Order: sequence, then C-alpha cells, then structure tokens
Amino acid sequence: MTWSARTARRLLAGTAALTCCATLAAAPGAQATGASPAATTGSAVLDPASFKGVNWADPRDNYVDGPVVPTGLSTSDDYRTTYRKATAVLGELVRIGRINTVRLPVNPYSVGTAWWGSYRAAVDAATDLHLKVILSYWEGTAHKDGLVDDPVSWDTMWATLTGTYQRNPKVLFEPMNEPFGYSDTDLRALEARWIADHPLIPRHRVVVSGTGYNDHTSTQCADPALAGTYVSQHFYGFWHQGPSYAQWRENLQGRIAGCEGRLIVDEFGSPMTAGYDYTASATGTTDAERKEYVAYLQATTDLIRETGAGGVYWPGLRAADSYSLTTLDPVGRRISLSLNSTSGLKLLEWAWGRGTRPPHPAP
Repeated sequence: MTWSARTARRLLAGTAALTCCATLAAAPGAQATGASPAATTGSAVLDPASFKGVNWADPRDNYVDGPVVPTGLSTSDDYRTTYRKATAVLGELVRIGRINTVRLPVNPYSVGTAWWGSYRAAVDAATDLHLKVILSYWEGTAHKDGLVDDPVSWDTMWATLTGTYQRNPKVLFEPMNEPFGYSDTDLRALEARWIADHPLIPRHRVVVSGTGYNDHTSTQCADPALAGTYVSQHFYGFWHQGPSYAQWRENLQGRIAGCEGRLIVDEFGSPMTAGYDYTASATGTTDAERKEYVAYLQATTDLIRETGAGGVYWPGLRAADSYSLTTLDPVGRRISLSLNSTSGLKLLEWAWGRGTRPPHPAP
C-alpha cells in the first residue's frame, strides 16, 4: 500500500477536535525534562520509557496478503542469510540512533509457513543484539476493515509466536495493529481474550492497542481486564492541518489521559527526506506544511519525554517512505544505512530521554 493510501485510511483517526481537553494542555512554552515513574501492577514493574526504538517495515506498508518482508530482506533467503542481513540492518540502526527496540510486523502468511523458517532470524538477530522486539499483527489487504482477517489463523499464528518466544523476555506481543474495525468494547474484549488464551505470557510483555487506529488509549488503561499490560498509541501529523505546537500537545494529551506509566507511542512519524529543520522554530517559516510538521514533531517528542512514555518511531527503515529515518545503501554483500535527517534524530533522542537541553527553541 502506498503512503498516500495509508494516509487516506488514517485520516478518520484525527477527527477529534484540536480544542478538546484544554484542561490537560501544558503551557505552550513548557519544556519539562522529568519522566513519570515506572508503573507497578501486580508483581511486574512497567517501564515504558525504556523503549527507545523504531519500526522496521515492509515497503508495502505491512498490509499485505502474503508474507511481510521488511526492507532489505528477501523471501528467497534462508535463515543464515536473513540473520546476516538483519544483523547488519539492526546494527546500523543501533549505530545511528542507539536504539534498543525494534517493532516488527507479523501475519499468518509469515508464521508457520516456509518464510517463517527464515523470518524468525530477524527476531533472533534483534534479541542477540540485546534489542527488545515488539511483534505486531497486521491485517491483509483483502478486507482492510480493521478486523482480524481469520480468527483461526490468527490464533494459530500467536500460538506459534508465543510458543517460540515465551521464554525470551526481550520479545513482546501486540495482538493487533490499528484495530479500527472494532468498537471500543469489542476491542477490549478481544485483547482480554488474547491475554486469557496465553497465560504463560506475563502481562508486562503484552502491548494492547488503543481504540481505532491506535489513536485513543484511555479506555484500555481504565479497564481492569487489561491491567499490567503496556498500551500502544499512534499519533501522526497528517491527521490535522494547521495546528500550533500547543494544540498538538493538547490533542495528544487528550488521547492518552490516564495512561501514565504504561504508554508506548509505537508509531509516530514526520517527513525525514524533505529537508525540514526540526530544531528550528516552528513559527519561523512561511511554508505551511513545514511549520505544521515541525510543530507536530517538537510537541510529540516533548510530550513523550515529559510523560515517561516509550517512543518507537515510524519508520526507522522502509524503502520509498519519506518518513523513513534512514535509507538502505547496499553495496554488494555489505549493508549500510544512511541517516536522512540529523535534526529529526535529535528530536527522537530527546524523546528517548537523552540530553538535558531541548533541541529546539521554546515555542
């Protein structure tokens, strides 16, 4: 699926008014650097701020009726070759961004099939590099309705994944990406059933998605049946047009209220190949699109840091995606990545809790 199609699918997620939840908004110039303490639920301590990472995505945007194949991998490769390539790609992402987390797509076409014999090498390579891995289910393109395509195949896929990695504490499981086809009540019931069906997986290794396009998480955080899990929020600049820094903060705060200590923003992104200076003033340009995206990314990264949330950028690597933090530069058998935006990376590092001075001027 092209980026424009992805955008069209998600525009509905941004219909909430930007003026909502005004009482939750911080002052426009606020630049707090403290992080919320880790949340304790039962015997497990949740530490969302420890997730500092990126998505590694299929050029087709992970919505495929077939195996998902992250950029740089190939279904024609065996386990050993896939492991070598994955180690190189992930090693480059660690070198460039010092990430400790990668989010990978999964679907039934990729698990329990011939490709799984090779694709699991990407997961193994990540954990061998001491990275956390979030395995997230993406539906196919046949329906594109925000629902699990085939519950039987979905259950079988998760049985394979949890059986393979239940003893590996670095692997986490996200039952469904962007479940916009479910009502809030039905989604929480689906997530609660997933937890009940996998009793050997500790709750602190489960990431439940927010309602819609992962665009609101408050009800998940308030549901006792989902207690002890991490909660996934998505947030994008193309959901609205023209908001200021303060309005972006206000909008995101209204979506995540009550989720302090549990939240991982495991998709957020902005153009990295357009030459935008994300460390400059968001109001210092007459270019409306540049102004919007600079304000969006500054507000989002500030709020991730201030609330102690995890931050997993979309994407760290995806071919032909203007949001991609890096570009793949294969030379023969050698794989290397180049950084697309130095200023964009500075904001991500700020979100991840690095540094003591904000990388952009106060709004």
